[in-house]
Amino acid sequence: MEEKTYTITLADGTIIDNLRLNGNNYISSREIVESAFLDNCSPVVISDGENEEFHENMELANISNYNGEYWFVLRDLSKNELERIKMQADIEYIAMMSDIEL
Repeated sequence: MEEKTYTITLADGTIIDNLRLNGNNYISSREIVESAFLDNCSPVVISDGENEEFHENMELANISNYNGEYWFVLRDLSKNELERIKMQADIEYIAMMSDIEL
């Protein structure tokens, strides 16, 4: 049985391909850096060559290097997390416009 390979396309069009999946860990033989995911996970498309999954809001949960391979986990942000992020951004905007330091 042939193992599926996955491709992840980030918001800016960055493509991370030739990935294997172990549980919820994607495994790459090429270096994967955290900065590639920073503010770049809305949206994310994950494909196994046959099916595509669209994720509106994700984040990098973990990245590790094991025996020369890079293992990483992406996760969907919950509705509550998105509301909290928006509220914090609104607070910071109001503070900035009012010249108040937080």
